[in-house]
Amino acid sequence: MTIKLAFIGFGGVGQALAEIILERKRLLEEEHGLNVSVVAVADMIKGSIYNPEGLDVSKLLSCVREYGSVENYPDDAKTIKGWTNTETIKNSNADVIVEVTFTDVKTGEPAITHCRTAFENRKSVITTNKGPVALAFEELSELARENGVFFGFEGTVMSGTPALRMPKTTLLGNKIKEIKGILNGTTNYMITEMEKGLSYKEALEKAQKLGYAEADPTSDVEGYDARYKTAILSNYIMGVPISHTDVECIGISGLTVEDIQSALEDDEKYRLLARITSEGGSVKASVKPERIAIDDPLASVTGATNAIVYECDLAGPIMLTGAGAGLKETGFSLLIDLIHYHQQLILAKI
Repeated sequence: MTIKLAFIGFGGVGQALAEIILERKRLLEEEHGLNVSVVAVADMIKGSIYNPEGLDVSKLLSCVREYGSVENYPDDAKTIKGWTNTETIKNSNADVIVEVTFTDVKTGEPAITHCRTAFENRKSVITTNKGPVALAFEELSELARENGVFFGFEGTVMSGTPALRMPKTTLLGNKIKEIKGILNGTTNYMITEMEKGLSYKEALEKAQKLGYAEADPTSDVEGYDARYKTAILSNYIMGVPISHTDVECIGISGLTVEDIQSALEDDEKYRLLARITSEGGSVKASVKPERIAIDDPLASVTGATNAIVYECDLAGPIMLTGAGAGLKETGFSLLIDLIHYHQQLILAKI
């Protein structure tokens, strides 16, 4: 079975998925019966190209790396260049839209509009953008259902670590009473460095030098990134729709090395924890620094690693840990969704 993809956005994450498709072509065909054809790319900076019979992914990647544009891809009679993102979504013959644009997480745009347009045109979407799931989950999920298409967003929480897929598959039958976790690698790295004696300023500078923190680190250090992920977990895993603004949010910018050292003296550690607790059909959600016992499993999570704990009524606490960022890891999260989409197509035909 051939699945036709259109990339909306072709930055690092989109290119990482394209590389994985190249590397795993034989495995995908032999183990999953999945053949992937990339028919379109549309990117505000790198241009756009469409060919209904498929594009050579290797040539696409070469064009981007050599010229910074997909429009240097060799022409043929069926090649169309210059379409906008919306035109590509509407007019291409893609089955799945890979939505990986640069998106303003405060508004969810342009990703929300891209998802909405795809669903209205009966095309499935896989995305790593937090905005659509944090801000418009109910609307977009309903629109996908109405049009019989797939909405995949595994990479929106903990990147390639299956924080969303696992509780919806292998933990089925449990009632999840609480979710708590370390959902931002930048801040966890900084706290770990402050445990070694670095000041907040020194830890931030080191995180920026290593590429963990942006030049403007506000989204990470004030807890906003983790807050959006917390809303996604409530919406999707707990089944209780909340806005990110409903999540109490305190970042780590007020933490001092003295605070962290004081906790260590009491056999405790600070961690920036996202916490969602079920309370009779509603939830209480927060993101804030918490002191936890040094023997708490989350206290052992150091550096830029992420971790999440699902408190289950039958299985007890289940902890999942892994990378929360990285181009290859995030590209892999899109592959997870793509394989799951393909499996659903197969089941629908049985």
